[in-house]
Amino acid sequence: MVKVAPNNTKVLLENDQVRVIEVTVKPGETIPMHSHPANVVYFVTGGKTKTTTADGKVTDTDHKAGEALWSEPITHSNKNMGTLTTKALVIELKTAK
Repeated sequence: MVKVAPNNTKVLLENDQVRVIEVTVKPGETIPMHSHPANVVYFVTGGKTKTTTADGKVTDTDHKAGEALWSEPITHSNKNMGTLTTKALVIELKTAK
């Protein structure tokens, strides 16, 4: 995600076990297709998101501020469908050594 959307992302922490990414998406902006390992997403602010997976499946979701969710590895794009800027923390899990 950081490579395809450098203006929307900031790596806050990275080590051999996790990578924590702050993601900020303005209304109408799209984060292009990218991949994540297993991860936790924490929504700092709420918002409406359209997610398109690599196989073309589209899902519209409305996230609340403070919501957290688990995701298995995924390849997808995200579009902010709301009227406010959304911010989330993505905590990607790496294989522990």
